[in-house]
Amino acid sequence: MLVTVTLASFTLFISSVSAGKRGLAWPWYNGSLNPAKLNDGSGTTVAIYDWETYAPPTSTGKNGGLGFIGMQATKDSSSSPVAQLAARQAAQGWATVFSLNEPDINGITPSDAATWYKKWINPLNIKKALPAVTNSAASGQGLDWLQKMINACGSTCYADYINLHWYGTSFADFKAHVTQAHNQFSEFKIVISEFALQKPAGGQSAQIAFYKQAFAWLDAQDYVQLYFPFVATSPALMQQNDPGAVSTVGTGSCLYNNDGSISAVGQLML
Repeated sequence: MLVTVTLASFTLFISSVSAGKRGLAWPWYNGSLNPAKLNDGSGTTVAIYDWETYAPPTSTGKNGGLGFIGMQATKDSSSSPVAQLAARQAAQGWATVFSLNEPDINGITPSDAATWYKKWINPLNIKKALPAVTNSAASGQGLDWLQKMINACGSTCYADYINLHWYGTSFADFKAHVTQAHNQFSEFKIVISEFALQKPAGGQSAQIAFYKQAFAWLDAQDYVQLYFPFVATSPALMQQNDPGAVSTVGTGSCLYNNDGSISAVGQLML
């Protein structure tokens, strides 16, 4: 896979996303929350994305001083029309774009993804992430799907990062998966745009223990560019708007409390 980055886009990325690695995965229903509460100015939390190409909905109408990363999460949608991708990037000035969200389990073949990527993502003269894949070990999913897409690209999909999602039961498994991805795709940096324990019995306490280990380890890996714990919302908002996430992950990993203050997990971001 060809990796090309212009000096201008590299400079823009550094200026807007700084040297920290932590970011906010910001759902569409977060209009009552303020991302600035998770940006204490230390440069630790530096980025925000919302699975869309429109600016994150917030209580202030602003990104909290964080670098926004647009995401074309589907091949096309009414909320993020792919035909407007380049125009929205130019208007909002993103330095990085994320592409398809979990295509490996959503019926998009590696070949179709490669064709789509070359048409819509390649032309953007900014940092680019290949589609975000799950940690499924099934044939044709996860890293296997990603490898097949890269093969289908034939060295003509321009990218800087692979994008991982991980849900599981232990830090050891998380570390092993990220390490495997790095070993398999060592020509790319890694972003991890969703990760959490899968509804642990210990609830928030278990998520805190996991994230303490994960954050420290990720910060020490020079091949990890950014990581986004799931998820920057409150338990009440998640329960009202994303019951699927509640059943899979639980609410213990939420970065906000129901009153809009920072949760115990959120405090780890600072």
